[in-house]
Amino acid sequence: TLGVESIKQTQFAGVLAMIAISLFMFAIYKIPGLIADVVLVIYGFLVLASLSLVGSTLTLPGIAGFILTLGMAVDANVITFERIKEEMGKGYSIEDSVAKGFENGLPAIIDGNLTTLLIAAVLFSFGTGPVRGFAVTLSLGVMITMLTAIFITKLFMRFVISTFHIKKEKLFWGGINDAKFESDTL
Repeated sequence: TLGVESIKQTQFAGVLAMIAISLFMFAIYKIPGLIADVVLVIYGFLVLASLSLVGSTLTLPGIAGFILTLGMAVDANVITFERIKEEMGKGYSIEDSVAKGFENGLPAIIDGNLTTLLIAAVLFSFGTGPVRGFAVTLSLGVMITMLTAIFITKLFMRFVISTFHIKKEKLFWGGINDAKFESDTL
């Protein structure tokens, strides 16, 4: 009974975390935040589907691994969106800023995710039972984080910007004032 209750509480915490993260991303990043929210839902489905494909049962440690990788997925978006803002502040077009933002954020995203995969490999190799379950969920979540952060978010950003003709000053809350942005970030 205690295990079932803990799993229910952790699942509730996961749902609450997704809602809080979605609100945060929109409040901070406006249009890119909304795109990240949609991609996070896709991320969640992909993680759950991949866990189902490998026959993994979502235990308490597995749910914790899922929530952890959800945070990593958000972190990848934050890195990329901040890079996009920096490029826009330098005066690049919105399309060039998106391309450069993803390109410049990529090394940090890959480094963070690869080091986490190494830790997951160690946990899986030397752990037992729940620790191995955590490692499996963590590994799948990290790989899907890289897929969604590097490819799917970029695809959606390009699609939304071109389809809805988003202007540079409308992408983020408060827009980007080229000259002001550089002086504010120094």
